[in-house]
Amino acid sequence: MPELVNGVSAGRIAGVTWRKSGRSNPNGNCVEVAALPDGGVAMRNSRDPEGPALIYTQAEMTAFVQGARDGDFDDLIV
Repeated sequence: MPELVNGVSAGRIAGVTWRKSGRSNPNGNCVEVAALPDGGVAMRNSRDPEGPALIYTQAEMTAFVQGARDGDFDDLIV
C-alpha cells in the first residue's frame, strides 16, 4: 500500500476493514476506523465512505486512546 496522507479518499484505502463503535447511534452519524498495515489507523465519516480520511500513526492513536481512558476529554461530552 502506498504511503497514505491525511485527506486521502477513504475509497482509495484498499484491503482494510472499516469498523465503528457499538455505541454509535442508529442514524449513521458515526466515525469509522480501520487498522493500516503499517500499524497506523485511518478514520472516516460513515456518512461519506468515499470522502477524506484522517491518518494517524500508532503512537498518536495510543496517546489518544490512553487519554480517553484517563478521562482527559470528558469535558467535551455534553
